[in-house]
Amino acid sequence: MIQSFNPPNMSDFQKRALIAGIVLLVALVASAFFNSHQFFQAYLIGWTFWTGITIGSLALLMLQHLTGGGWGLVIRRSLEAATRVLPLMAILFIPIILGAHTIYHHWTEPTEEVVKFKTPYLNLPFFTIRAVIYFAIWGTLAFLLNKWSLAQDRTADNRYTKNMRVLAGPGMVALIFSVTFASVDWYMSLEPEWFSTIYGFIYVAAWSLSALAFVIAVMARLSREEPMKRIVAPLHFHDLGKLLLALVMLWAYFAFSQYLIIWSGNLPEEIGWYLKRTHGVWGAIIITIGILHFAAPFLFLLSRSIKRNPRKLVVIAAVILVMRGVDLLWMLVPAFKEHHWIWLDVISLLGFGGLWLAFFAWQLGKRSLIPINDPQFESTLEQMHAGGH
Repeated sequence: MIQSFNPPNMSDFQKRALIAGIVLLVALVASAFFNSHQFFQAYLIGWTFWTGITIGSLALLMLQHLTGGGWGLVIRRSLEAATRVLPLMAILFIPIILGAHTIYHHWTEPTEEVVKFKTPYLNLPFFTIRAVIYFAIWGTLAFLLNKWSLAQDRTADNRYTKNMRVLAGPGMVALIFSVTFASVDWYMSLEPEWFSTIYGFIYVAAWSLSALAFVIAVMARLSREEPMKRIVAPLHFHDLGKLLLALVMLWAYFAFSQYLIIWSGNLPEEIGWYLKRTHGVWGAIIITIGILHFAAPFLFLLSRSIKRNPRKLVVIAAVILVMRGVDLLWMLVPAFKEHHWIWLDVISLLGFGGLWLAFFAWQLGKRSLIPINDPQFESTLEQMHAGGH
């Protein structure tokens, strides 16, 4: 029996990530003195990408409690650590509210009649209240799941296992609805004259996909060293690869469905959103997204051998993570007028990334890497010894 599942020492990585994050975020803040519009827009992009991994991890955590399986057992602590970064991201949302008149000037100072009609919903006080509600929902779910998981480790009481499973069902519904409304508030409202009923579901799928790609990369790294080297098997990566393929297809389905419905309807108030994003450099970028975000991962993930090989699977996961950032730029940047400092968006993505990763590594080091008192722990070990390697 494996006795110790203490995480490896990540203090050096944590320090490097924190220093890099702070330096880049200071550079980002400094840009506000030259162009506040560019600063707030870049800030929103960087914050969104890493918040997406946080909330996506919460979705995957609840999915694991609902479905069970060894794949979820080996990544649960990584998912839980990611959800515990949520308080940091909630605090970092405050500048977005403070800069709302710059970011969301289309509805904070409406001039078009169609936008004025939406002011009962699109106004700053109600916008802030809704944001508080979203973070309260996510924070409550993350708090309870982390609390009960730790209690399960300490007491081996199956009551906590049941609590997590019972919460996961309604919690998943609440998360899907809250992410849908949050995406409407924070992103679709950048162009308040435009609307799409599928837009929110694209973010639900995209954030879950980002989170899964991230934890695959984390597991590939942790599985090189003890203690995870002795328990993470190719079978686990195979299951994670299958889930990654499913989420790639789900994201592509939502994204293409929105395009097909809007383009076939050919309504002037709807197709303008795509016209901005299919001409010039954005047209080349969407082709790149189609190839590297869907076609290539889809084809490679059909291979059983690739899914069972952590080195190959992590390359696919890394490409998907990069393309998630590119796709986010494709969706948000055309909504901003005179947004030319793309390099500032990259600084924002990397700066928030350094800060997020430092906080994640700190949280990951606080608990055992495997929930040893979970009822599925023994069966996972049996699978490994029965041919998981």
